[in-house]
Amino acid sequence: MAAINKVVLGHGSGGRLSRELVESVFLKSFSNPSLLPLEDSAEVKIPGATLAFTTDSYVVTPVEFPGADIGRVAVCGTVNDLAVKGARPLALSAAFILEEGFPGGLLERITASMRRAADEAGVSIVTGDTKVVERGKADGIFINTSGIGLIPRGRSLSSAAVRAGDVIIVSGSLADHGVAVMNARDRLGLEGGIKSDAAPLNGLIEAALKVPGTRAMRDITRGGLATVLNEVSGACGLTAEVDEEAVPVSAATRSACALLGLDPLYVANEGKIVIFAAPGAAAGILRALRSHRYGKNASVAGRMLKEKKPQVRMLTSIGGSRIMLMLEGEQLPRIC
Repeated sequence: MAAINKVVLGHGSGGRLSRELVESVFLKSFSNPSLLPLEDSAEVKIPGATLAFTTDSYVVTPVEFPGADIGRVAVCGTVNDLAVKGARPLALSAAFILEEGFPGGLLERITASMRRAADEAGVSIVTGDTKVVERGKADGIFINTSGIGLIPRGRSLSSAAVRAGDVIIVSGSLADHGVAVMNARDRLGLEGGIKSDAAPLNGLIEAALKVPGTRAMRDITRGGLATVLNEVSGACGLTAEVDEEAVPVSAATRSACALLGLDPLYVANEGKIVIFAAPGAAAGILRALRSHRYGKNASVAGRMLKEKKPQVRMLTSIGGSRIMLMLEGEQLPRIC
């Protein structure tokens, strides 16, 4: 922890080290009731309403890859961070840091992709900023997006509200995004048609929330499902137990991860969520998810248990179990 106070982590750092940086530096300076839960969006109360507010920066390389690009990921990531707090997205901002000489045609493709993603989510990009830096100082393009959304009266989702016995529902196949970006970046030539899953999930989430019983939702992005489960487990003080065979991963992505030595539960996604819900709500939530095009492979992957200490435990396909720790670094840097 002391070392975290003295140096900034390398760009590949994530998981536990990133969390320690936030807690030891940023919370020390900025701590307040809205920030303290460290969830995907902050709740901000104003007279007569509760807003969700979020921001994120995107440094993906390459900027275009099968299934998506940096612009689509930026819009979808911010929309999804709002939606998993139960908010209905209202508006986004977009700020661009461009390297001198960045191709104008590529920029137009990226902004057109952002517009299509925003239209799909039913949200507008209403403000923004552009900065140009010297050649070699920004690796092409970086994008920051922020968003605000309205949380309907009476709706409250929080990791701290998760209870023992709650089911863990994953909305679809994991790890496609991270593998697609890595395949494009390193020109690995992996076959199987693996594409990024980047998608705005507010429609899917609204469908799921029509079924009473959801306690919390999280966007499964950097650090993958294992990291999110560790964060929720710490917030609610319970053990998350997941069944390896019940976690959806496509055959092509699973094979690619095995070839590359990656664990799909730690690989980033840009179009998947995990839901924590009362056991009696599981069947209804699954029906709602599977009726939507972005939730057709939804599955109950595990449950929350009350044990001596919070942790994440995987029941393996060979009949054993293993503890899944929060990732020390990041398997695949620069993927979101």
